[in-house]
Amino acid sequence: MEFWKDPINTIFASMMESFTSGGMSDVLARVLIYLIGILLFVTFAMVLDIFLVWIERKVVARFQDRLGPNRIGPFGIFQPFADIVKLLIKEDITPVGADVVMFNLAPIFSMMSVLLLWAIMPFAPNMFGVDLNVGMLYLVAAGSIGTLSVIMAGWASNNKYALLGAFRTVAQMVSYEIPMVAALLVVTLLAGTMGAVGIVGAQEGVSFFWLSPLAFLIFLISAIAELGRSPFDLNEAESEIVAGFHTEYTGMKFGLFYAGELLHSFTFGGFIALLFFGGHRLFGLENLFPTPIWGALIFIGKAIFFYWVIMWIKYTVPRIRVDHMLAFNWKFLTPLAFILLMVTALVGRLFLESAWLVPALFISNILLAWLTVEYLKSHARKEREKEEASKQSATLAEQH
Repeated sequence: MEFWKDPINTIFASMMESFTSGGMSDVLARVLIYLIGILLFVTFAMVLDIFLVWIERKVVARFQDRLGPNRIGPFGIFQPFADIVKLLIKEDITPVGADVVMFNLAPIFSMMSVLLLWAIMPFAPNMFGVDLNVGMLYLVAAGSIGTLSVIMAGWASNNKYALLGAFRTVAQMVSYEIPMVAALLVVTLLAGTMGAVGIVGAQEGVSFFWLSPLAFLIFLISAIAELGRSPFDLNEAESEIVAGFHTEYTGMKFGLFYAGELLHSFTFGGFIALLFFGGHRLFGLENLFPTPIWGALIFIGKAIFFYWVIMWIKYTVPRIRVDHMLAFNWKFLTPLAFILLMVTALVGRLFLESAWLVPALFISNILLAWLTVEYLKSHARKEREKEEASKQSATLAEQH
């Protein structure tokens, strides 16, 4: 019964007892258990990644009115394994003049940046890697390794198209990290802590989505841009830069980039769940079975749902131009994120320890969204009038 209440610590204590009873020192036993845990964790992530490949292909098939994988195994479930075999047996090519060390490290760093994020992700009570009191700072720092892997891949490939694609992708990722950090600061203000476990615990009464729906939208948009998925998939603008920063990668090296992107999407789905939707909580259903495993299943279900939302946007919204994308961030999303941060801090201070705190925060978000829409309408109207005036001026000039 103790196992179901706290499976991680129960397994740890059992393994410590088994190792130390044979004469192994406590320090060595602890290190060995940690290594086994890391190996099992990476194995779980890789198996999940294989499952995500199948989900992605089936979902996009439904969006595009086709079947998707349906031959290898029931419902095509074994198709990803065939893809892995194909990637493994493909020729591994390293371009002439490439920096071999950097070229080979880039896909490893890309995958590592995702796996490091899982260290702070609380799947359920007593089921997490480490409870950092600066968890949100760690999220931003570990995610930045992905940016490093992109510039490494582009520069080390000795290919001008790959380098150009890397520059554009890094410009996009660095730009959209700013509104993402602002959204994380909003969550930090609401929770009173930067730790992931504390943020989930602070949502015991009400999810942060109802306190700041705008922060959720800003974080979702920034996450999609950070992932480089449509409409921000400029790293894959084939008509302009071939295939972006991974143009020269073949076989399993390309597979690592692709697997990292899918796992990163799922990971951000998990962070959306824990930051704005209570993590492992779901309308009290987590109390039906008082075991962390049940809470972990709820959390993974939420993460898969938001992963589906990211796919929904990817296969629905067309790609935008790079200048429009950067203008959208610097002229709209970033100012809105900082205004929301100031409004949240002000309203939170005015209604501190008040029963009106939740409705006040929600109404302030709705009011800010309405003002933003009105401003955008006014700006669009002025732009149309300016264009019409310029057209009329050009017509008069032609007539004279």
